[in-house]
Amino acid sequence: MSHPEIQAEQAHIDRAHALLESSRERATRLRDMVEVGRGGTRQARFERDVIEDAVAGRLSQLELGSSSLVFGRIDRPAKTSDDAPEPDATGPSETFYIGRLAVADERQEPVVVDWRAPVAEPFFRATGGDPLGLLRRRHFVCRGRVLADLEDEVFDLDALDGDGSDNGRPRLNAHGALYAALEERRDGQLRQVVSTIQAEQDEIIRSPRKGILVCQGGPGTGKTIVALHRAAYLLYTYRFPLAGQGVLVVGPNRLFLRYVERVLPSLGEVGVHLFVLADLFNDIFPEVRIRFADAPDVARAKGDARMSQVIVNAVRDRQRALRSDLRLEFGLSYVTLAASTSRAIVAEARRRFRHHNAGRAFVEQEVYAAMSASHRRRPDPVKLRDRLARHPEVMAAFERMWPLLTPAQLLRDLFGSRALLRSAAAGVLREVEWESLHRPRGDSEADYEWSDADVALLDEAYAVLGPRSRSRKRRSDTEMRTYGHIVVDECQDQPPMALRMIARRSLNGSMTLVGDIAQATSAHAPSGWQEILAHLPSGPVPPRLAELTLSYRIPQPSLELANRVLAAAAPGLAPPAAVRIDGSPPRFVSAPHRLAHAVLETVNSEAAALDGGSMLVVSPTRFMDEIAVLLADAGVDFGRATAASRNATGALHPRVTLAPVRLCKGLETDGVVVVEPGVMVDEEPQGLRALYVALTRATKRVAVVSSPPLPDPLGAEIMHGAESCNTGRTAANADAVEVNSGESHG
Repeated sequence: MSHPEIQAEQAHIDRAHALLESSRERATRLRDMVEVGRGGTRQARFERDVIEDAVAGRLSQLELGSSSLVFGRIDRPAKTSDDAPEPDATGPSETFYIGRLAVADERQEPVVVDWRAPVAEPFFRATGGDPLGLLRRRHFVCRGRVLADLEDEVFDLDALDGDGSDNGRPRLNAHGALYAALEERRDGQLRQVVSTIQAEQDEIIRSPRKGILVCQGGPGTGKTIVALHRAAYLLYTYRFPLAGQGVLVVGPNRLFLRYVERVLPSLGEVGVHLFVLADLFNDIFPEVRIRFADAPDVARAKGDARMSQVIVNAVRDRQRALRSDLRLEFGLSYVTLAASTSRAIVAEARRRFRHHNAGRAFVEQEVYAAMSASHRRRPDPVKLRDRLARHPEVMAAFERMWPLLTPAQLLRDLFGSRALLRSAAAGVLREVEWESLHRPRGDSEADYEWSDADVALLDEAYAVLGPRSRSRKRRSDTEMRTYGHIVVDECQDQPPMALRMIARRSLNGSMTLVGDIAQATSAHAPSGWQEILAHLPSGPVPPRLAELTLSYRIPQPSLELANRVLAAAAPGLAPPAAVRIDGSPPRFVSAPHRLAHAVLETVNSEAAALDGGSMLVVSPTRFMDEIAVLLADAGVDFGRATAASRNATGALHPRVTLAPVRLCKGLETDGVVVVEPGVMVDEEPQGLRALYVALTRATKRVAVVSSPPLPDPLGAEIMHGAESCNTGRTAANADAVEVNSGESHG
């Protein structure tokens, strides 16, 4: 039976969309206000550009795409007068429609209230025990502009209807909208879910801006959604100053950024910068090419906080006195720079300047002054400079004493010389650590390629070196940008040097850190958040920890299996609890001989079970090529996830995506096929935690394909399943099958 008010609510939604379209048309007409031809004045052209930017920004804010505009409504008692201290629950009520954007009518009366406005807060926070003054909360189930259904939570039955019902319809608990959203198919892009934000999530989203907020949550608890909605909320609530200072969201890789890129625009915010660390550095030095990933032991050494001292030492090693006196003809006599004088100049420059490159002008000035003083006629140092600046021996002297360096030049020289590495790492790194950093310099700087672990080191080097020129006209690199608020997703996997890089981008120490210690899979996996906070700014506002404990995405059967792995991987960490009790049991496929064929069969059978839903095939790196060839030969419509370059278009495939576990964090699909978990555990620095990540990507189905033996937590699960099958209990574990030579056996 349809709700008796559905037509009236549909009419309100139609009116809101019509008003929104009128706002778009008014914004577009602004473009015609200033017409400037080629002969227009500079002022007129400036005004045109300002209007264009304003119109483009406004149109972006008003763009909804396929998202519904209105998703709910709240009813609360209306104040009878401004002097009344509290609304009268027995008197008249007032209604507010909650949506993604604020929409007003011709008299500027609100038709839709922005979800971030204070008046909308009870929509997300009200509970039966604390209704926050609400009489009723109504959830809309929309398909674009069409209202498909309503769902009500009535907090005060007497105020709305004396017979204990709402207009003849029984009171509902409002879980339907949430479950409907959770059951929707995933299509390779994360969607905004503002309509189903839960109270514990909303509390984090609306937390004060100042200081560092840590959001700890297990898989499926909505950490990424909270992070992105918090960025949108902060921009709305603190429009000044954040619109000028900027909000930065740092993701773990570009696949993740492509996965979440539609969320903020669908919430009306286009001013948030979504970057990986390499993007932040390439904004300063776009010519630096970050192309590959280091081996785990090399990445571990490069990510260690001790590398900051190695870089400081490497810079000091390039600040050297002359080995012998420099003596040059000047006129009929000579000018001289004594080695002892060069030593004093270098020492004084070190004392005066925090940034290496800023000291070069001082060194040059002092050198020419000393050379002038050595001549019997004491020539003007400026004239002396004009005469000798291009002299090969003078140029060589400056290159020895105080070379102008870019971060790439410094580290390329450092990594290419064991002598320089030994000197810079003395007393800081063990020999095996600094030896792992050595690699050939190559033929040219332009052809040199860098790893993702090098990014933070290059940035640290830039922090020590500074720009090569203080003159804006001569500057060959730009200044480092800072942001008014920084959100770091999957923060638990950022090594100390990366955290230092992020901290340098913070204007005022305002940050939101999102992650799960249990999913820390990097070589520097921390045991707790204090290890992470130690590398970030500390201010007058102490860090705050908020925890998400309910897993909305993962059904209980899949989460129970993952939690077995978690208990072995991180025994002291509490697992999340599943909201969705029902779900398909995990499926186990044994493939002792032809692994890739077993994967192909499993992908096909799981795709049929998902009936068009999306799937993630998580494989150890060594099997990726073989599986990809077999899937392609079999005509499977799939994509292969890679850490794409900044301008690449790689993203999750809407049907089947083949990916290594290191790229899977933060992603979700309808189903997941985990390939060779035993090899995955051996390959990854934090093997069991990586397996935990792989098992927690699916919203509906999990399948595990492997050759025996399995890691202990999964091995115990299969043994339990086999015993259940032998005793006739096939409902929960009958999906455990063996694939041998490409054939399935029950």
